[in-house]
Amino acid sequence: MRKTISPMLTILAVLAVILTGCERKDSEAESEAQTETSKKTPEFTLKSFGGKEISLSDYKGKIVVLEWFNDECPYVRYHYEKANTMVELANKYRAKNVVWLAINSTNHTTPRQNKDFAARHNMPYPILDDRPGKVGRAYGATNTPHIFIIDTKGNIAYKGAIDNSPLGSTPDGEKPTKYVDKTLAELVSGKNVSSPKTKPYGCSVKYAR
Repeated sequence: MRKTISPMLTILAVLAVILTGCERKDSEAESEAQTETSKKTPEFTLKSFGGKEISLSDYKGKIVVLEWFNDECPYVRYHYEKANTMVELANKYRAKNVVWLAINSTNHTTPRQNKDFAARHNMPYPILDDRPGKVGRAYGATNTPHIFIIDTKGNIAYKGAIDNSPLGSTPDGEKPTKYVDKTLAELVSGKNVSSPKTKPYGCSVKYAR
């Protein structure tokens, strides 16, 4: 005599399959996010617009901040001319094993532009010349500013926006969240990074074609 499966058991079996699939997707998404922010960073050697050759490997064992920069971009200029965000952060963490490097991948920029801008704003770190765009593309930099933070093990600990307040405004009047400041504070304190990835804002990187 053939046994019949009750409708309730059938429903429970289907739900179990669905929930297992959801858990697997959540686990896979979390794993992908961890992989994306913990992968080894592309090595590079670039010259500053002052003529000094700088390699990422020069700063092995340090926390390195890479700031994609374009002096023509209003979002970048806001952080230098009004908020003074980048310079203040670089100075704040300089004695805490943190190195800050600006990288300009703008294809049409000139050495004079960058040197004049750096002098005007007392930038305590170099602007590196990536006019061919090789380094910017290797990192996947899409905006200016776009920030990448490399931890002491050489992994990408954070990538994304400097904060959540483009040109000083926040969504629905929320209090600004200073993503980079928060990440650096966590790293120098030996804590896990709470937000390893955010969406960058600003101008698009003007890569050479």
